[in-house]
Amino acid sequence: MALILGIESSCDETAAAVIDGNGADLAARIVAQRIASQDEAHRPYGGVVPEIAARAHVEVLAPMIEGVLADAGIGLDKVDAIAATAGPGLIGGVMVGLVTAKALAMAADKPLVAVNHLEGHALSPRLADPSLHYPYLLLLVSGGHCQILEVAGVGRYRRLATTIDDALGEAFDKTAKILGLGYPGGPAVERLAREGDPRAVPLPRPLVGSSEPHFSFAGLKSAVMRARQAGIHADADIAASFQQAALDCVVDRTRAALAAAAPQMTALVVAGGVAANAALRGALEALAAAYGLPLIAPPPKLCTDNAAMIGWAGAERFALGYTDPLDVAARPRWPLDANAAPVRGAGVKA
Repeated sequence: MALILGIESSCDETAAAVIDGNGADLAARIVAQRIASQDEAHRPYGGVVPEIAARAHVEVLAPMIEGVLADAGIGLDKVDAIAATAGPGLIGGVMVGLVTAKALAMAADKPLVAVNHLEGHALSPRLADPSLHYPYLLLLVSGGHCQILEVAGVGRYRRLATTIDDALGEAFDKTAKILGLGYPGGPAVERLAREGDPRAVPLPRPLVGSSEPHFSFAGLKSAVMRARQAGIHADADIAASFQQAALDCVVDRTRAALAAAAPQMTALVVAGGVAANAALRGALEALAAAYGLPLIAPPPKLCTDNAAMIGWAGAERFALGYTDPLDVAARPRWPLDANAAPVRGAGVKA
């Protein structure tokens, strides 16, 4: 393992971090990190505007890298490699981070490690918990992805399930928009749900009990819209009922995957932005316990997009001898399991 400069710019957070792959625990592994949020820039639009995001990355990334190296007390000459998100994500933002990493790698004569953003999430629990060993079952839930994968090692993933329409984080964000809660939506729905009755509004549980292993949240989102338009339910009850329905779907789908994979798995792991949801963690902890497995999740600050996870994924890849040429391309889509069969709906993108 090595000292890695990590760069993340795939969506609306600009981030840089210095990671010590030899650190014994989380505090020692994250030598320094900085994150700049773009929430205020995108809030008037109710979601991320790709052009605004890319321009913001350009404005802050170079001084951020300079600052994080200063925080770590080192110069660029002291890092062993530079890791940057190369996809998937908003292509403009991905290109900003990746081109910056290429320039630094060329100028300092350092190896480049092109990191799959999803692999950053997938390996982030190992950054936080040194006791986590392969193989483990991963529930990856974010604004753009909702998948269950077997993680057998770095670069070794088998997708068991994906969403056929909306991702879980997308469903939270759209529910927030329906309820007028603003942006970012996921945390706002979770806060409001604490004030409501999760049984007050009858909402569907798409694909629960189905033999099909995948997720679906579009119908649930539409039912939330109809419930709001009916004008007979309090917003807090709608938020609580939506969150409960969504969690019921996630638990049911994850249970089906565990039933098949649990004997070989060391843990149930949840990662991605929605993994910060406390209700989701509680539901999954009970599910994992039923199969005699620990639930392992990164701390909330490592669930959302950050450069520490990219640096850690880079460190794991670099330790195995993986580096990339300077002409490696940015990719708007980049599945972890390239051999997974396409599924109906949006699942073909996964």
